[in-house]
Amino acid sequence: MDQEPFKPANNKINISPKLIIGLVIAVIVLATAMSSFFVVDQTEQAVVTRFGRYNRTVGPGLQIKVPLGIEKAYKVPTQVVQTMTFGYRSSINTSPLIASTDLPAESIMLTGDLNIIDLEWIVQFKISYPDKWLFNVQERERTIRDISQSVMNQLVGDLPILSVMTSERTSIEIEAQNEMQKTFDSYGLGIRVVTVKLQNIVPPEGTVQNAFEDVNKAIQDMNRYINEGKEQYNSIIPKAQGEAKQQIQIAEGYAKERVNNARGDVARFNSMRDIYQQSKQITADRLYIETMEEIISQSTDNLTLIDKDLENFLPISQIDSSKNSTVVQNNTNVGGTN
Repeated sequence: MDQEPFKPANNKINISPKLIIGLVIAVIVLATAMSSFFVVDQTEQAVVTRFGRYNRTVGPGLQIKVPLGIEKAYKVPTQVVQTMTFGYRSSINTSPLIASTDLPAESIMLTGDLNIIDLEWIVQFKISYPDKWLFNVQERERTIRDISQSVMNQLVGDLPILSVMTSERTSIEIEAQNEMQKTFDSYGLGIRVVTVKLQNIVPPEGTVQNAFEDVNKAIQDMNRYINEGKEQYNSIIPKAQGEAKQQIQIAEGYAKERVNNARGDVARFNSMRDIYQQSKQITADRLYIETMEEIISQSTDNLTLIDKDLENFLPISQIDSSKNSTVVQNNTNVGGTN
């Protein structure tokens, strides 16, 4: 029996052109869909360019753009306060306010009285116009540093060293912020300066620094003495003023009392005078009786009434010589009798 020759199996897979075209279309659709949407964070804004030219700025959320590279989105952190340090650099793991590397080339300056000072500061800013931030200036960080150093050197160069170290710190910060903002706006940098804060302000190391430390201690002692004097003044002067006002009020009250009493006496006298004018004899008798009653009521010793016309009078009042006797002469005829 003759055997047929062996034929290899045909494992070739036939792929239809329609399937290939479908896969290509699916890939294009998927790539188009993936490049048509992008998400902007809450702290960001996105600048969209079309064929490399600025087109629009969009806010946070899910956004749409023309796919396949026709439009591109550049995200800019517009809600984040960025900090740049001058005169020192901080490490990644430390706060920007803590120096880890000193840069004397940025911090050494000449003051208005020809002294040298070592001044460190920070500039904090936010991006207000993301399109300007991206396209107007090429070396943005270098520009910010150069402008900040120029403004700070100008301000420090107009003041004596003691003013820079003590009384003019706040005014330097405010004026530096304003001047930097004007220059950034003129360059179209698209940022808003949040704050300029001076950090370390010291003379160069050595004998000069030690002398200025002594000056600072003396200034601190002076301020302490001034504060103590103000505290003592505030504790004594208001008390004395209160006591003075109290004495014035007492005197005014006493004066009003005397005036009112005098007015009352005058009114009483005038009333009595009017009555006296109406009946002089009766009023005179009444006044005499009231006066005698007052004298008798106030006397605590023996009282003897005598008549001034009495010729013979037994001196009974002399019997008890140890006590004082009051002798009253009846000088009027009350009710027609002596």
